[in-house]
Amino acid sequence: MKILETPRDAIQGLNTFIPTTKKIETLNALLKVGFDIVDVGSFVSDKAIPQFRDMREVLEKIDLSDSKSDIFILVANGKGGEIASSFEKIDIIGFPFSTSPTFLKRNINSGFEKSEKIIDRLLDIAVKTDKKLFIYLSMAFGNPYGDSDSPDLIYEWTEKLVSKGISSISLSDITGVATPDQITEIYSNLTTDFPGTEFGIHLHVKGDDWYSKIDAAYKNGCKVFDGVINGLGGCPMTGYELLGNLPTGNLIEYAQKNNIPVKIDMEKFKKARELSIVNWMS
Repeated sequence: MKILETPRDAIQGLNTFIPTTKKIETLNALLKVGFDIVDVGSFVSDKAIPQFRDMREVLEKIDLSDSKSDIFILVANGKGGEIASSFEKIDIIGFPFSTSPTFLKRNINSGFEKSEKIIDRLLDIAVKTDKKLFIYLSMAFGNPYGDSDSPDLIYEWTEKLVSKGISSISLSDITGVATPDQITEIYSNLTTDFPGTEFGIHLHVKGDDWYSKIDAAYKNGCKVFDGVINGLGGCPMTGYELLGNLPTGNLIEYAQKNNIPVKIDMEKFKKARELSIVNWMS
């Protein structure tokens, strides 16, 4: 089990701009915890996501001297990929694709054809600069727009992405509609038919339904699990921005109950969680 801590998704929709110094302080604390991957922010339009207009300065000043976490950043187009690739600190470039054409338009003002071209460009950038390209399939378990959705659709897009050379794909449920049965069906098929691909999951949760969803994903071959240390956040482009992210503590609890090794320093985890509450929510 790999844990991808995503402060980016926690704070991207906040109306109040978090000072750069507080972002850096919190990220430096998170980078010491032992997460496999930390999603530090995004290179997207300042107008769309003003919270990360200071992304260059944040990246320049985060301290990796006591961290073994891979640094992840999200981009929405080739220009963002070019900027991200210029930072040696960045290990992984993420792209938010979607099987819902409505959400794809709302989220990054794109369609399927345009997004495929962006993915091709990002893959070329990643290969040339020794980065990994990580693709999200958002709205993977259903959407509120009436667009088509089915396990077959997820399979078809996965097959297409894998054929391009994508080796890391995460299914995203940002409206909290996934069921354990859906998760079981989809991941069991994907991990069987695409054994060379690393699959992840990004969950937004309601109440106490988190354990069965994590369990279904893990037992069916999912390897990368996204979380937010204090459960904050929600995508500002969905209308479900108040639906919180999966708290990372839930992932750790699941791992401990099932004797799954994770590289988390719990004292540093607690300190980083307290700091995130102070810096992000006060």
